Amino acid sequence: MSKRLNIYSVPALVGIIGPIIVAVGDLAASLSVPGYSLVRDSVSSLALTDIGWLQSICFLAMGLLLEIFVAGLFFIIRRTRGFHLGIALLALCGFVLMLIATFHMDTPGAERTIDGIIHTIASYGLGLLFPIAILSLAPSLKNTPNWKGVFIYTLTAGVLGFGLIVGAIFGNQRGWFGLYERIIILNGLVWVEVVAIHFLRLLLRQNPKLQS
Repeated sequence: MSKRLNIYSVPALVGIIGPIIVAVGDLAASLSVPGYSLVRDSVSSLALTDIGWLQSICFLAMGLLLEIFVAGLFFIIRRTRGFHLGIALLALCGFVLMLIATFHMDTPGAERTIDGIIHTIASYGLGLLFPIAILSLAPSLKNTPNWKGVFIYTLTAGVLGFGLIVGAIFGNQRGWFGLYERIIILNGLVWVEVVAIHFLRLLLRQNPKLQS
């Protein structure tokens, strides 16, 4: 199998590993905090607990791994309209993830801080950036023969992501915001996982020209 892999295998593999790290880290941290609810409490509020360091590490790792994953997509997908915008925005998502991990939300009821403001802007910004990024990439996926299989799914994930973040901004999720937020995050993580697995499968088929 090792002979079938090349330099492109690194972005594909980290794309597979990153979402797993975030999902396992969130679950482990959530179950470690007495009284914490996966349905009621936000993901960001975990950073205010004693186990918050675990969540921060997971988001930092995901941000870095996403940058590597995006670099792989840049060299493997045929470029068409919207490609460069999509790649740039997806790379920006990785940077924003690291911002979210670095700047924590404010303690409820406490005075607003610069850290909290940055965290809030970054969180909602990520929710908007991700669907725009993958919808911008969709035409390039459609025009790359070996990537047509993830075109419809990418459109679906993009539209769903945009609808979810609009709902988060203008809707009322009182009592179940934690679950709603996790659905938004899961939509993004699953997209990365699916595309990364597709990426790796192409490599394992020993296809010499992945763009044709």
